[in-house]
Amino acid sequence: MEKLVSSWFSNKTLPQSYIFPPEARPGNLVIPRCNTIPVVDLSKALAHDRIVIVQQILKASQEYGFFQVVNHGVPENLVTDTMNVFKEFFELPAEDKAGIYSEDLKRPCRLYTSSSNYDHENVHLWRDNLRHPCHPLEDCIKIWPQKPTRYREIVATYSIEAKKLGLRILELLSEGLGLGSGFFGDKLSESLLLSVNHYPPCPDPSLTLGVSRHCDPNLLTILHQGDVYGLQVFKDGEWIGVEPLHNAFVVNIGHQLQIISNNKLKSAEHRAVTNSRVARTTVAFFINPSDDCVIEPDKSLIDTDESPAYKPFQFKEFLLNYSSLMGNPEKCLEPFELHA
Repeated sequence: MEKLVSSWFSNKTLPQSYIFPPEARPGNLVIPRCNTIPVVDLSKALAHDRIVIVQQILKASQEYGFFQVVNHGVPENLVTDTMNVFKEFFELPAEDKAGIYSEDLKRPCRLYTSSSNYDHENVHLWRDNLRHPCHPLEDCIKIWPQKPTRYREIVATYSIEAKKLGLRILELLSEGLGLGSGFFGDKLSESLLLSVNHYPPCPDPSLTLGVSRHCDPNLLTILHQGDVYGLQVFKDGEWIGVEPLHNAFVVNIGHQLQIISNNKLKSAEHRAVTNSRVARTTVAFFINPSDDCVIEPDKSLIDTDESPAYKPFQFKEFLLNYSSLMGNPEKCLEPFELHA
């Protein structure tokens, strides 16, 4: 528990163990907060504009690997309650969080700090993280935090809505790619994981990161970044900031979608920077294939003049490799690539 950044950060200088090497630091450069990250109005997909929205999502997934969605159907009061209950969790007294804190990687519901590799990493991340599975919900909910008292009820409702939203977006992507309805159902989207990052105010945001540069290993991520800026996406050789929009979700393409699409969709590198003024709390809902699900490029997406870019593998093989490389975006696809 004493390792948690939130337990010791007040009125301290940045410890040496949190200072990134110069080439990986965000520095004092002013990163443009870009309004060009596509914003998709999902309410239009219910009407005659569905084809337009499908193409908008497809284009964003090809060019950016990121987009934001508004009018998404998740009730605003539920999102507000959920974000508040996560903030309340991190503000609990240490004794109320002690039962959830764990450095055991096999423990499905746990609170920890930095990364799952804390004792062996070269530099620590300025964040605490709470994560737990959300499927099957009736079993998972029993291992979730018991405090705050409304945590389980609110987060269960949120996870149901986030799953609906994720599957809806996957269905629109499936249409855009020319795959059959329900293509991303069953094992391809069976495993659901909630990950809450808490970034306390940082003494020197220019020297450290909340989350380092990476791509997500999963199928699709639905992120609510709250109202405090911190997310940056790497595009065309530079970092651009993703402005928090009121009642919007950020959607990003995971490695598995890039592989299944035979590189037609793009999994974008991103990171989280810190700030010195206020705490930032975000929640990511990861949609993953089941461990034994076989991932490979879909044959219908391999053009006649193309070859498959990846060999078939089980998702658990990918996760094992991803973890061993600590998410290194340059290397984690290499063992699965086929070279013509």
